[in-house]
Amino acid sequence: MAEAHQAVAFQFTITPEGIDLRLSYQALSQIYLSGLRSWKKRISRMKNRVIKGVYPASPSSWLFVFIATLAAMYTRSDLSMGLIAKIREILDDTDRFSFLGQTVVSVLVFSTLLWLSLILTLRFCLKLLLSYHRWMFEQHGHISATTKLWVTLVRLMSGRKPLLYSYQTSLPCLPVPPIKDTLERYLESVRPLLSDPEFQRMTALAAQFEETLGNRLQRYLKLKALWATNYVSDWWEEYIYLRGRGPIMVNSNYYGMDFLYVTPTPVQAARAGNTITALLLYRRKVNSEQLKPSRVPGTVVPLCAAQCERMFNTTRTPGEETDVLQHWQDSEFVAVFHRGRFFRLWVYNAGRLLSPREIEYQIQRILDDPSMPRPGESRLGALTAGDRVPWYNVRKQYFSSGVNKRSLDCIEKAAFFVTLDDDEQGMKGEDPAGNLDRYAKSLLHGKCYDRWFDKSFSVVVYKNGKSGLNAEHSWADAPTVAHLWEYTLATDAFQLGYTEDGHCKGEVERCLSPPQRLSWEIPKEVQEQVSVSLSVAQALADDVDCHVFPFRDFGKGRIKKLKISPDAFIQLALQLAYYRDRKTFCLTYEASMTRLFREGRTETVRSCSNQSCAFVKAMECGEQCRRLFQLATEKHQNLYRLAMTGSGIDRHLFCLYVVSKYLGVESPFLTEVLSEPWRLSTSQTPVQQLELFDMKNHPDFISLGGGFGPVADDGYGVSYIIVGEDMINYHVSCKRSFSETDSHRFGVHIRQALLDIFSMLTAVKPEVPQEQDKKQQ
Repeated sequence: MAEAHQAVAFQFTITPEGIDLRLSYQALSQIYLSGLRSWKKRISRMKNRVIKGVYPASPSSWLFVFIATLAAMYTRSDLSMGLIAKIREILDDTDRFSFLGQTVVSVLVFSTLLWLSLILTLRFCLKLLLSYHRWMFEQHGHISATTKLWVTLVRLMSGRKPLLYSYQTSLPCLPVPPIKDTLERYLESVRPLLSDPEFQRMTALAAQFEETLGNRLQRYLKLKALWATNYVSDWWEEYIYLRGRGPIMVNSNYYGMDFLYVTPTPVQAARAGNTITALLLYRRKVNSEQLKPSRVPGTVVPLCAAQCERMFNTTRTPGEETDVLQHWQDSEFVAVFHRGRFFRLWVYNAGRLLSPREIEYQIQRILDDPSMPRPGESRLGALTAGDRVPWYNVRKQYFSSGVNKRSLDCIEKAAFFVTLDDDEQGMKGEDPAGNLDRYAKSLLHGKCYDRWFDKSFSVVVYKNGKSGLNAEHSWADAPTVAHLWEYTLATDAFQLGYTEDGHCKGEVERCLSPPQRLSWEIPKEVQEQVSVSLSVAQALADDVDCHVFPFRDFGKGRIKKLKISPDAFIQLALQLAYYRDRKTFCLTYEASMTRLFREGRTETVRSCSNQSCAFVKAMECGEQCRRLFQLATEKHQNLYRLAMTGSGIDRHLFCLYVVSKYLGVESPFLTEVLSEPWRLSTSQTPVQQLELFDMKNHPDFISLGGGFGPVADDGYGVSYIIVGEDMINYHVSCKRSFSETDSHRFGVHIRQALLDIFSMLTAVKPEVPQEQDKKQQ
C-alpha cells in the first residue's frame, strides 16, 4: 500500500487536543511538477494552434504588415484606399483616443484585417496548387514546364518549417468522381473475371442503375462532399470497421515485426525500456507537432496527418450496434500484462519522463513479481478477441463501476498496452523459416488473451529481447503505424542504445514507486463469457495459416534498371502466382492511399485487369510476352494513380450504397458489387519514411515489415515490404479450413513467379536469321 499512501498529499485527524494536520511534501511536489508539465503542454498547444492557424504565413509576418502600413501612412501613401480614415472616424466619435492614438489603432485594425486576408488568399492558392495532380501521370524523366513551375510555387508557398498539422487546412477535399466514369472503370475491372453472358448481365445492371437510382444517390453524395471534410472517411471508419460485430483479432487487426537479423539486446526488460521510451518520444513529437509532415516520396507534396491524432491514449470500446473510438488528451502511464496479471506503469515522475534505465528497472520489478493472477484475471483479455456484442454486454454489466471500472480505465486510458511475453521469437534457431511463421502468428493473435486488441496498438516484448506490435485498424492505416514503428526501432537501436552487458543507459532513482498491480473482481458469469470468447478466438487463431519469407534473389534496384515500377512488377508476379495456384483469376485488392486529400485514408486498386490477365495467359503458354508485360505494368500504374487522385472505383460505390441504405431504397447493382469477395488482398508496407539511419551502412538492420489475416475465407492476404535495393519480404496468410489454399504453397508460387518474370525480361532476344528475315519481309 506504499503507493496509496504516497498518492495522498495530506492527512488530518481530529483529536481532543485539536486537528492534527500532516503534509506529504513529496506528494505535493509531485502534484506541483505534474501540474507544471500539464500547463507547459497547454501553452505549447496554444502556440501551435496560432502557428497552424496563420499557415502558410507566420505570426511574425503580422508585424511586417503593420510596420509597412504605418510607414506608408507617414509617407502620405494610403494603402488602405480610405479604410484607415473611416476607422479613425469611428474612433473619433468615441472620444477615447488622441489623434495619434486613433491613427495607431486604425493602422493596427487595418493591418490585422489585411494580414488575415493575405493568409486566406495564400491558403486558397496553396489548396489550388495541391489540387494539381497531373504531375503524377507524367513519365519519369519527362516533366512538363507546367509541372516544373508548379513545384517551384509549392515550395515557395509551403514556408520554411511547417509543423505536423500545418498543411491540414490547405489540403484539398476528396472529389466525387462522375458516376459514369466510375461505372465504366468498374465494368472494365470485372471483364476478365466474368463470362460473356455474366458480363452482359452486369453491364445491363450498371446501365439500369445509372439511368434510375444512380444520379439521385450521386446528388446526395455531392451534397455531403460540399458539407463534410471528406465524403468517405467517416462512413468507412464506421461501417467497415466499427460496426463489425465479429472478432477484430485476425479479421481487422494487423501486426508489425522487429529487425530480421538483429536483436539489439537479449535482455527483455531492457528492450522494453528502450521501446517504451522511443514510443513516448514519438508521442512527444506528435503532441508538440515537431514531426515533419509526411510527403509523397521524392516530391514536395504533403500528405494528410489526421491519423496521427488518435495514435496514443486511444481505445476502441465495444457497443451493441457499433463500437466507439475513445481518445484521451494525455496519459502518464502504460498498461503492462505479464503472466496473467495487469499492471499500471507510471512513465513520468515529478513531471519528468523516466529514463530508459528507470523504465527497465520498473519492468524488471514486474518480471520479478511472484504474485499469482486473481481468479478470472489471467484470460480477461480474451473478451477483446471474441465477438463484440458479448463483450459489450459484459462490460456494461460488470465493468461500469467499482474496482473493475477503475482497473479497466487504467488499461483503456493508458498511452498504449505492453505485453511481456514468456515465449522466444525470431528467425534464429534450427528452423528459421518455421520460426518466422510462428513469430507472425504470435504477433497476429498470440494466445488470444495476452494482448488487449481494443487498444490503438499493443507492443509485445519477448523473453529473448525480440519485439513487435499488434495494431487496431479503425483509427489509422498501416503506413501511419509503420512510420511510428520505424521511428521506434531506429531510435531504440541507434539513438538510445545499450550498455555492453545489454542494459539501458542512464541512472535509476531508487525511490520510484513500484508498478501498480490492477485489482479485479471477476464473477463466475464473466469467467464463463471469457471462456466462450476465448474458444471463439482460439478457433479463429488455429484456422489462420501464416507464412513469412524474405526474397533475396533481387530487389527494386535490379527491377528499376529494367525501367519498371517495382510495385507493378510485384503485383503482376502475384497475379501469375495466383493463376498457377488456383488455375483462375480473382478480384484483387491492393491498398492505395488517398492522403493527398484532407482526412484521406485508402482506395482500392483492382490489380487484376484485362492487360494483366493477357500477360499471365501468354506467360503460361510460353509465348513472347514482353510487350504484354509492359502494357500490364502501364495499366497498373495508371490504376494506382487514379486511385491516389480520387478517381478510384470502390470507395465511390461504397458511399453510394450507404446513401441508398439511408434512403431505404434497394439497388441490385450495388448489392452485388459490395458482396463480391476479395480472394487476393494485398498491401505494400512503406519503409525508410524517416531515414533515421543509412541502410547501406547498416545492412543487418532490415525490417521484416508486417502482415494481416486473409479478407476472404477462401482467399489469401499478402503483405510485402521492399527493403533496400536487394530484398523483398513477404507475409502470406490464408485459412486452413479451406482446403484449396495453402500459404506455403502460394509462397513458392510467388517466388517462382518473380524469378520467371525477371528471367523473361532479362533474357537475350534470339536473333532472326537474315534469310528468314528477308522471307518475312
